Amino acid sequence: MLWLIFASLSALFHSLTDVFGKRSLKDVDEYTVAWSVSLFSTPFFLAMLLFVPIPQIGPGFWYALIGTGILNLIAVILYMKALKASDLSITIPMLTFTPIFLLVTGPLMLGEFPSFLGIIGIFLIVAGSYILNIKKCREGLAEPFKALLKETGPRLMLVVAFIYSITSNFDKIGVTNSSPVFFAIAANLFAAVALSFIVAMKAKGGIGSIKKSYKMIAPIGIFHALGTIAQMTAYTFTIVAYVISIKRTGILVSILFGYFLFKEKNIKERLIGAAIMVAGVILIAFS
Repeated sequence: MLWLIFASLSALFHSLTDVFGKRSLKDVDEYTVAWSVSLFSTPFFLAMLLFVPIPQIGPGFWYALIGTGILNLIAVILYMKALKASDLSITIPMLTFTPIFLLVTGPLMLGEFPSFLGIIGIFLIVAGSYILNIKKCREGLAEPFKALLKETGPRLMLVVAFIYSITSNFDKIGVTNSSPVFFAIAANLFAAVALSFIVAMKAKGGIGSIKKSYKMIAPIGIFHALGTIAQMTAYTFTIVAYVISIKRTGILVSILFGYFLFKEKNIKERLIGAAIMVAGVILIAFS
């Protein structure tokens, strides 16, 4: 059961990453907060190199690293903009749409197609997203979906989910041309370096903004690193599908944090909707 412990820790730590990100965005711009994810996790990942053997690098490694690196730069900035704009409980569940977008990107990039269980999982994700704003159905049957698209946070997070459907394929290519841990470390270092240039140009106060806000933003990178390390450790005890299924339950934890810490409303339907969406993701993972 060690895999379950580490997978659960991964879910918790990634939820805490969102919580500290949301809190920091009240006082720090989104570019600096996005940078903190990779910047403050870098020491942890570099330390992992002491215990992880350097794998043989395949021909697709650099292509995958550049592809996922550039797209993740866009995704992490949009991610923070989404958290800043809207409630955690209505924004984070949108990430479950990534498997639906994979219906398009998977066949195109990897030649992978969903099974019957996967299709059922997709319907659950759509149904759950409807329930997130179920009260809006009094204004019209399509209103719950329209409400999601009208709100900035969910709309931006849907774009992030789509980007993740592409980077997931790049990640698979990168992992098969190196190793899971080594590729995760390389992708994090790519983001840390690239975001430093973006922060220098776009952030309020540039690089110097880190000095003023490091106590607030450092936990974001630390929890991201701990979540990733726990996830990678869980992989050593069981298959990936089990780990990802447990990790996705972190969405429910984020919703509870949104309710207790940020006093977000309509928590009941959002929790039920997100639970159905997570069930859909689990079906897809085991399909």
